[in-house]
Amino acid sequence: MDQTPSQGLYGAPSADLVDLPEGAIQFSPLIPGSDSLEARDDESLQGLVMLAPPGTIERRSAMAHALRALAVGAPFTVLAPKAKGGSRLSKELSAFGCVVAETARRHHRICVVSRPVAPIGLAEAIAEGAPRRLDDLGLWSQPGIFSWNRIDPGSALLEQHLSGLSGRGADFGSGIGFLSIAALRSPDVQHLTLVDIDRRAVEAARRNVTDPRAAIVWRDVRDPAADLAALNFVVMNPPFHDGGTEDRALGVAFIRKAAEVLRTGGSCWLVANRHLPYEADLKLLFKRVVVILESGGYKIFEARK
Repeated sequence: MDQTPSQGLYGAPSADLVDLPEGAIQFSPLIPGSDSLEARDDESLQGLVMLAPPGTIERRSAMAHALRALAVGAPFTVLAPKAKGGSRLSKELSAFGCVVAETARRHHRICVVSRPVAPIGLAEAIAEGAPRRLDDLGLWSQPGIFSWNRIDPGSALLEQHLSGLSGRGADFGSGIGFLSIAALRSPDVQHLTLVDIDRRAVEAARRNVTDPRAAIVWRDVRDPAADLAALNFVVMNPPFHDGGTEDRALGVAFIRKAAEVLRTGGSCWLVANRHLPYEADLKLLFKRVVVILESGGYKIFEARK
């Protein structure tokens, strides 16, 4: 595909830290509607600014894709908080054959390079961060997805209580589809919408969840959704970290959205870390809230509207 050279942006770095290219194409897999950096043609970008992911495999793969997609000599600015991969950026970029100019500002490391003529090791880093089928789980996943190479213990606990679902439902923050597969084992489920903010998780779920009753969408659960209304059930293991920082408000937003889309009498099945005080929010929004189980630092709730 012929692609006009353009400026790229990966993630949402602060404009106080770096100059953001005007009219840049967004490539972050965590911003619904963004373009895919993986699908970008080689040497088709004339510049890119990246807020690097914290995970080592994911970060190296993203930077390798950026260097692959940049034209020779094009500027590449990469930054990250020092404690979340920033301290490793210079070494990792140097390993790709880049000459690095590094600065520090507001607990971030900021590296500026020009795309070399012949970068080193891009194919290996890209392969390491690519989607793969995990044989021990029998599921597709990818580095960068939440709990990408194991089943989250909270989800594993909730999965044991989803056998009796019926009607139309949704899986909020569905990830690679583990809870959805459990929900769809019930023949009484008529339809299930999987919603996740991570494009990579959505693509993996489309491989893992092939039941014709399922619809899988790339969207922020918190955004308006006219297609979700009068549901019989919602299942979720809501996130409580934003950029690595604990944020209870994320889970509360998921709970509010569940209350909004459920019909009267509909139920929300939720697993959460025991230390997160969701009971008060649940009781404000639902008629009946029951703690089904407390185990291993987790609580399972059934909240009925």
